[in-house]
Amino acid sequence: MIQKLRDNPLLRFLVVGAVVYLLWYITYEFFLRPYTHLDEWVVNQIVFGTEFFLEFLGYDLTPYTRFEWMRHVGILGSPGVTIGEPCDGVILFALFATFILAFPGPIKHKLWFAPLGIASIHFINVLRVVALAIIVDVNPDLLEFNHDYTFTIIVYAFVFLLWYIWIQRFSPLGKTEKT
Repeated sequence: MIQKLRDNPLLRFLVVGAVVYLLWYITYEFFLRPYTHLDEWVVNQIVFGTEFFLEFLGYDLTPYTRFEWMRHVGILGSPGVTIGEPCDGVILFALFATFILAFPGPIKHKLWFAPLGIASIHFINVLRVVALAIIVDVNPDLLEFNHDYTFTIIVYAFVFLLWYIWIQRFSPLGKTEKT
């Protein structure tokens, strides 16, 4: 069985990916989520980043109370946006890292590519929230569609781009002979 796993890249990817993701899921659901502030910390980083970019773009921000501030960000005069755990990107970070760890490639590149990819996914997520805050300021009726479709497609397309870069640049499976 071990030999089959080594000889078949698809089987190896599926088994390693499933095991790594299962370990992540168990760790997240039974330890990280209930006993740490991981999601809260990530949401706060999104709020800080969003506020930074909105202020940089010249927007005045809605002052929230300390309790409200923890998950809300908005432009003065607009209802703002609320950032929940499903939108913080933590699960997407895990999926991305699982793919990189499971897909063939040198470990020395995995050690920098996975964290850099996670950081860039987080950055894209911050830009997504900035755009949603601007959208809700301009026309709140457009928020739901853009949240559910436009930016979901953009974020996942970005993750697929990172996976594509991994496959083409660092995985032996992506390197083909040029004739």
